[in-house]
Amino acid sequence: MRTIVKGKNIDVPEPVRQYAERKMRRLARLLDDRTDAVIELSSEQHRSTADSQVAEVTLTVDGQVLRSHAAGPTHQASLDIVIDRIERQAVDAREKPRSRVRPEGARARRIAGEEPETVAESDAPRSRIVKTKRLAIEPMFEEDALERMEELGHLFFVFVNAESEKLCVLYKRPSGDYGLIEPVIGGEYTPGRNGHRAG
Repeated sequence: MRTIVKGKNIDVPEPVRQYAERKMRRLARLLDDRTDAVIELSSEQHRSTADSQVAEVTLTVDGQVLRSHAAGPTHQASLDIVIDRIERQAVDAREKPRSRVRPEGARARRIAGEEPETVAESDAPRSRIVKTKRLAIEPMFEEDALERMEELGHLFFVFVNAESEKLCVLYKRPSGDYGLIEPVIGGEYTPGRNGHRAG
């Protein structure tokens, strides 16, 4: 895998360059010599100090372009985040050609007690938790959580609601709008603000 580290309107310090190259080496086991990796580092002064250092990684794998970016207080911190993300994308890209769509009726046959038609069905990989992350969660208002989620480019965001002091999950709906999950421990189901079940 060929790795290029460059700065956008900045000179990349040698220790940061070496850190980026070292972190990218762990992707070598997933990719081959035909893969190109470009890491672009920049500083955005209009952001807060906590996320002013930005790292963007672009991988070209068998003609397919994978891209992700992250911001943090240092370039090393943003590299840690973005390389985790691009690694997940690379794993998905590598496994996608091998995945097979389960034929219609397979579930019904299984319920009826019939054997699956192919070995591929019975050997289908099961989903499992492969990584655990611990995050520092700070109280914030819903609007701030939405802004932060959009900055990070995530599909969901966990935060402590500054008004209710409850742990909440903000998520992006297929329609492009956003939903908010407010857990109620040991309580009855409460409809959302629009009267519908969350989802």
